[in-house]
Amino acid sequence: MTTGKDKKMTEHNIRLTSAEIGHLWSLYISDTMSVCTLGYFLKKLEDAEILPVLEYALHLSKQHLETVTEIFTHESFPIPIGFTDADVDLDAPRLFSDTFILNYLKNMSRIGLAANALALSMCARSDVRDFYVEALASTSELYTRSAKVQLSKGLYIRPPYISIPKQVSFIEHESFMSGLLGKKRPLTALEVASLWVNSETNTLGRSVATGFSQVAKSKNVRQYMVRARDISAKHVEVFHDLLNEEMLPAPQTWDSDVLDSTHAPFSDKLMMYHIAVLSQAGFGNYGIAASGAMRRDLGPMYARLIAEVATFADDGMELMIENRWVEEPPQAENRNALAGV
Repeated sequence: MTTGKDKKMTEHNIRLTSAEIGHLWSLYISDTMSVCTLGYFLKKLEDAEILPVLEYALHLSKQHLETVTEIFTHESFPIPIGFTDADVDLDAPRLFSDTFILNYLKNMSRIGLAANALALSMCARSDVRDFYVEALASTSELYTRSAKVQLSKGLYIRPPYISIPKQVSFIEHESFMSGLLGKKRPLTALEVASLWVNSETNTLGRSVATGFSQVAKSKNVRQYMVRARDISAKHVEVFHDLLNEEMLPAPQTWDSDVLDSTHAPFSDKLMMYHIAVLSQAGFGNYGIAASGAMRRDLGPMYARLIAEVATFADDGMELMIENRWVEEPPQAENRNALAGV
């Protein structure tokens, strides 16, 4: 007779798929970065209302690392190095305000929701699937907690309101998709939402890059952070202009929540990786926005912005490789090399 324990052991002896390996490996690296970043924020935070949310976020990252370590150890998979205490200076002066930290938690939990949902949809093995189900639920809880505190403090900026349609109607002419030339129709609700969220995430990116540009030790890294700041600012302006054309409000900026410290709380390696994570999230957000855009001017706009982010991200990867800051991700076997050809 097969016991429940025997069944579980059998299930977990099934090999990890490439999708499971890739997502778990990436999550491990990202959560080691989060432990460093959130640990520093925790040391500097003064607001008692934000404290439980930040503590919960740090707890989740540590919990994720424990679970992934268990899975990798069971599979005799080498544990990634990621980021360690050497990548953070908890005694460095404060670089960001408490208001920024709260906004950071909400926006990074949004990135986590997208990553965990994608990973869950590609996982077959029960222990990995159960892990991502829990990760998705806990990350959703983190988003909810951070949003509630923002609402209680009057810091939550809602997306624009539009009027509710009076009746159901159908598109009658292809001019509905026009936008490159001539008269443009008003933006749809989803088009407004996409412009809003992309403006909000770029606003966060601009603030992060501004802070990092002040404290990075390497001249090349400082220049890269300035470039990140300027690209984010330009993209924010593009999105704000489109919203302003419709007389819709745009998200506020958080530049005043970056303080004047020039003492680095993080290593250049960690800051470069952090910007890479934000760039990757931007790719995804722009792709989703382009796929849902029905006006012909919006698709090419997002394609142009994606190309700019791609070039920027590629340059960043070259800089990180040059400094030996990038761990090699798991790869498929090189069959030609194994065959000696």
